[in-house]
Amino acid sequence: MVPSKIFFVKGVGVHKDQLASFEAALRSAGIEKYNLVYVSSIFPPNCKQISRVKGLALLSPGEIVHCVMARIDTNEPGRQVFSAIGVAHPADRDRYGYLSEHHGYGQNAKTAADYSEDLAATMLATTLGLPFDPDQNWNERKQVYMASGRIFKTRSICQTSKGDPKGRWTTALTAAVLLG
Repeated sequence: MVPSKIFFVKGVGVHKDQLASFEAALRSAGIEKYNLVYVSSIFPPNCKQISRVKGLALLSPGEIVHCVMARIDTNEPGRQVFSAIGVAHPADRDRYGYLSEHHGYGQNAKTAADYSEDLAATMLATTLGLPFDPDQNWNERKQVYMASGRIFKTRSICQTSKGDPKGRWTTALTAAVLLG
């Protein structure tokens, strides 16, 4: 199976139990009804991005669904958490691109989103043999990548949250859902 469609979701969950917090984040994202299978980070050739609403309408409860997921949990009150998925696909849609997962503590949404986008674009750039300076900041490298004409588009989705003030588990997740 090579997926032909992809959509992106994000969510936050809070609960006294870590697993239930994860379940609540899946519900917030709209993907709690499916048997999720985590896959690595390849954006399939000729894959079309569709909306979350259209993607969810194509699924049935209990269905086995492939996804790339970034997830983070904390039970520390006020602790900043983030999860992000970066996307980079080449101008030649017959070639594959990359998805990157990035999650952790302390970053704001823009920093985490930019980092995940940078990761995906850098993985694609190395595959395409594009020269780049890893010490340049993301905005400078992005200009080089785009000017090459070989990387068509990059983007990201990010979810942030602060740990629940009462110390309940807080889960932030993002996912790229792949459909056949």
